Amino acid sequence: MPAIAFLAAVFVVGFEQFVELRYGPSGVVGLLLLTIGIKAKSPTCSSIGAVVLALMVSGPAL
Repeated sequence: MPAIAFLAAVFVVGFEQFVELRYGPSGVVGLLLLTIGIKAKSPTCSSIGAVVLALMVSGPAL
């Protein structure tokens, strides 16, 4: 069981580093808001995080 928790922690940290590298601090803030909103069962917080991540992924319109 501890091995599964360790692998999950490594995956989460790796994903967070990928978001930080790819999308910068705004992406991390969006991911943080989404995670907090889901854990706290707050639709407002998770929606704001999802919108921030969607804006970061879509990028500027050309």
